[in-house]
Amino acid sequence: MKIKEYKNELLGESVFCADHPSGLRILVMPKEGYDSAYALFAVKYGSIDTFIGNEDGTYTPIPEGTAHFLEHKLFESEELDAFELFARTGAYSNAYTSFEQTAYLFKGSTNIDKSLEYLLDFVQSPYFTAETVQKEQGIIGQEIRMYQDDPGWVVMLNLLKCLYEKNPVRVDIAGTQESISHIDDKLLYKLYDTYYNPSNMVLCITGKANPDEIFAQVEKSIKREKKNVPQRKFDPEVPEAYQKYIEKKLPVGKKQFYLGFKEYMTKPQLTLEEEIASEILSEVLMGKSGHFFKRLLDEGLIEMDFFGMPFNGFGFSSFIACGTSDNPERVAQLVKEEIARLKREGIPEVDIERARRKIYGRFIMDYNDIGSVSNCLMNMYFAGYEPFEELSAIRNVTKELVTQRLEKLTEEGSALSVVSPL
Repeated sequence: MKIKEYKNELLGESVFCADHPSGLRILVMPKEGYDSAYALFAVKYGSIDTFIGNEDGTYTPIPEGTAHFLEHKLFESEELDAFELFARTGAYSNAYTSFEQTAYLFKGSTNIDKSLEYLLDFVQSPYFTAETVQKEQGIIGQEIRMYQDDPGWVVMLNLLKCLYEKNPVRVDIAGTQESISHIDDKLLYKLYDTYYNPSNMVLCITGKANPDEIFAQVEKSIKREKKNVPQRKFDPEVPEAYQKYIEKKLPVGKKQFYLGFKEYMTKPQLTLEEEIASEILSEVLMGKSGHFFKRLLDEGLIEMDFFGMPFNGFGFSSFIACGTSDNPERVAQLVKEEIARLKREGIPEVDIERARRKIYGRFIMDYNDIGSVSNCLMNMYFAGYEPFEELSAIRNVTKELVTQRLEKLTEEGSALSVVSPL
């Protein structure tokens, strides 16, 4: 494998990159003085992947929640599960499924080479039977019911159901009781063969890591052949929110709310600069050092948990403000008025620069955490970017681009989700 070094002089850090003949991208960031390593083996396959692209350009639907279901099942084997393997090396292991990807990981300070061997092996060794799949349906069904009682998850998911009519981001990552009932062992093998091909995967290791040793180990461990990368289906939504308001009662002490503004997408994904411009806009609008946050706090409308964030991915982009309040409707009204004011008067350059510096500092701080680095490398690769590009992109974001992101926040695309006390 040909190894390429990406070096950032300001950070004094390097990422060593190689492409395995199978198509797997390997990214290694050794960090001097660190006594542990964080490895992440990820596939570009998440809950939004509810259609398989066919060679003739058509798409075949698959049940919602399959990516999460497959994540659960991969930890099992005919003899013992992966957690028992990592117990031998003393490493912490886990996995997660998000809207856009599934990642398997470990963190350890000893026997790192053996832990990496286990990680690469169990992810490449699927074992499904009709009996174990049926058992897992009951387990995941309980998980789905559990999250239906989690106010933080309910208020967010309900907002996505309001904003989007058909984008699968509106569905629980674990799927529904109905959808997972259609999953069987044959379907899981088909999905594994489609998505878990190395060309659709990445291995990221940060911390106590020797690039040469890792590349040599991957050379021995990756056996699968190179295949085509599955294509995602882009299904544009209308500019209007599907539903303007939703409320659910749960045992909470005070109302929780998510206010969202859906962007009308004419392309599958935002550029890196657009995503960072949205981060800057979020800080300008909702940052704790801004005058608007102070106003809401002084009027007793919010608590210190109030914040704003962009929520972007393949086929969806929105801006969200959330928190706790006795009067979410009033907060929503004032947020919309503040957006309208900034559109009229313009965003002060000094506010943009302050937000840029804060976000840049946060990016730099994240490079001290090996878990954050591995996840950043994964996200950047799956989005089509090289290491450290986010640090360059933030310096290139202009006031004009931030203003363009502001213009995307419209009344017609807004919705409010509230969880109220019983």
